Amino acid sequence: MIHFHRPRPFVLLLLCAACNAPAPHTGVADAALPDAASAGIRRAEAVGRIVEESLVRGRAWDKLAALCAVAPHRLSGSAGAALAVEWAVGAMLADGLENVHSEPCTVPRWERGAVEVLEFVEPRELAGERLPILALGGSVATPAGGTTAEVVVVESFEDLRALGDAATGRIVLFARPMADGEPNPFDAYRGAVDQRSRGAIEAARAGAVAAIVRSMTTLRDDEPHTGAMRYADGVPRVPAAAVSTNGADRIASLIADGARVVLRLRLDCRTRDAVTSFNVIGELVGTELPDEVLVIGAHLDAWDVGEGAHDDGAGCAQAIEALRILEALGLRPRRTLRAVLFMNEENGLAGGRAYRAAHAAEMANHVMALESDRGAYSPRGFTTDAGPAGLAVLRELAAALAPIGADRVMEGSGGADISPMAQDGVPLVGLYPDPQRYFDLHHSRADTLAMVNRRELHLGAAALAALLYLVADSEEPLPRNASE
Repeated sequence: MIHFHRPRPFVLLLLCAACNAPAPHTGVADAALPDAASAGIRRAEAVGRIVEESLVRGRAWDKLAALCAVAPHRLSGSAGAALAVEWAVGAMLADGLENVHSEPCTVPRWERGAVEVLEFVEPRELAGERLPILALGGSVATPAGGTTAEVVVVESFEDLRALGDAATGRIVLFARPMADGEPNPFDAYRGAVDQRSRGAIEAARAGAVAAIVRSMTTLRDDEPHTGAMRYADGVPRVPAAAVSTNGADRIASLIADGARVVLRLRLDCRTRDAVTSFNVIGELVGTELPDEVLVIGAHLDAWDVGEGAHDDGAGCAQAIEALRILEALGLRPRRTLRAVLFMNEENGLAGGRAYRAAHAAEMANHVMALESDRGAYSPRGFTTDAGPAGLAVLRELAAALAPIGADRVMEGSGGADISPMAQDGVPLVGLYPDPQRYFDLHHSRADTLAMVNRRELHLGAAALAALLYLVADSEEPLPRNASE
């Protein structure tokens, strides 16, 4: 067993060199020590207790396993999403959270249907052979007999526009891969995902009859990855699907070798009327400043393939677990901690917007919003949009997480669900796990509980609980950003 109750000397040296602000009260005798040294010791002790609780007695895995079993397919508006809401309420009550309740939000209701087929028509020797696809979320269906057309391959919207009339009546394959040379896969994702989100719009503007997008992953395999797409007013709505990376490469290679490639796409997906769903909320009320709130959030919805274990069942389990850990250790901070499981991150962000609207009157008292939505891999630190003063405070506090390698605080975003609060000046923070494997599973059938490492999940919960506690129990609130 690893014990963290007595911080190791090198950790104390690191903390004492960095910590100059008031720190949480954890019961360590420190009257004879300089303020900075005693602050570092108190922080290290609190973090050590949190880490040990999570690794030895943690329940994040049990929570995630239950969610994946009860509601593996929980896209907004679905029966699975409704079951997930029930699970979340029950999980919060079981952990003794306070003020547990749900808050309504109106969400889209898109259904995948039973037909997802992409097959060769030409070359004739390949006729009838199928390629692995998933319809993109929000796509319209094809006609009952499918959409059959010759394929053109492009790697950018500029390439598409340069084709002129050559794209008319064609199926467009957007084939730009996530760049292997990007050290951070999230940067590679941002460099390619516009093909998925806007591909159908640009294809229709060029006169095409359908859009196929190379899956957003750096793997070369036969597993397609779905995701959200959108349409534009005044532009025809053409069907859209993601094809596996191997499938995309095969089509592009045939065309590059001079073959005429004709494909038939068949989809029976549909969009129904919007429905009411819910965010789920539970709290630990602060001891001294209960009206000041720190949010810890994740999104409860997930795509209707796989189990949504990494995206974002893990974040949901960690958010609830972070509050349980602190309550179990008697580390209830000065300020209120509020776990919010948001609905509809994947295809609309309705939950994030609804939360801000419902709590507009208390946005000025929101000290920080923290989100976990990058998978259940080993925590490496945090990203934040906090200004210079807030960034300095967060870096000072996060230094106490050095023993688990989660002490980096980098400039960046906090998370999609909490992003609506940015306009109110609320500093946003996101957990930053090791990113290298996230897009191997993202939005695919492979995102299952079996692909989650229990220890990494529990380390992430510890990192979240620790930063949340250190910020919530500080004498001064985290400096706010400028309101938009």
